[in-house]
Amino acid sequence: MSSPSVAAATRGVDVSRSQLPVFTKAFSDGWRSLLGWALGLAAAIFLYLPLFPSLGGNAQMQDLIDTLPKELTETIGYNQLSTGAGYTQSTIFGLIGFLLASIASIGWGAAALGGDEESGQLELTLAHGVTRVQVAVERFAAMAVKVLLLSALVFVLVLLLNEPAELDIDGVHLLGSCLLFGGLALLSGTVALLAGALTGRRVWGIGGGAFIAVLGYVFNAIGNQGADFEWLHALSPYSWAYADDPMTNGADWGAVIGLYAVSLVLGAVTAFTLRRRDIGV
Repeated sequence: MSSPSVAAATRGVDVSRSQLPVFTKAFSDGWRSLLGWALGLAAAIFLYLPLFPSLGGNAQMQDLIDTLPKELTETIGYNQLSTGAGYTQSTIFGLIGFLLASIASIGWGAAALGGDEESGQLELTLAHGVTRVQVAVERFAAMAVKVLLLSALVFVLVLLLNEPAELDIDGVHLLGSCLLFGGLALLSGTVALLAGALTGRRVWGIGGGAFIAVLGYVFNAIGNQGADFEWLHALSPYSWAYADDPMTNGADWGAVIGLYAVSLVLGAVTAFTLRRRDIGV
């Protein structure tokens, strides 16, 4: 009977025969979690969006929201619920979808290098004809593809419910919002990947990615409280993505490019970091 180490080594040899061995293995190993997060996002979309005609588009509900403190409604994004685009922005892109996609991306990023080094699998992978830079780049690519697939799923499902739920959403605005949605999640995941590469520990990766996601949301919320705090928007990736209400006004394509560009730069820093570090358990 072969030992676990030998079995893992054998899997590494098999995978190295493909053109993108690390990407292929990372993607094939993670398809179950991708499916789970996709089902979670789909459940949220099918739960929230069909309620728009009786909830967000209801005049009585809007009257109720108008009685709430302005600071509270702006903090949670509920000042836009009267339109289908604003309702979708507030509930899916700005809240539950943001939460689910961020957790998924951070989990993938933290496990890719930090978790693998912690379990000893990273040393086995590096022993089979792949470089550290290749490992970092291909695992970043696998995470990015998973995030983009989740974004594509959101685009398709929201578009599918556009007419039945009376959302009246512009397709181009939806596309831009989904790209911002993916870019925002990818940024948190890439920070988790980098933190894992720096420390060799999954928990630090989770902490780093969560710090960016939470801090971005909090800075945006505080920045909405008044002119004295608006400068915080400049420090919030959440605000970079959603400050211009992309579902209503269309995406800021500079912000789209910026979010993905920052993730690419951080991915390159991750590869450089892993190349320079001593790998251990």
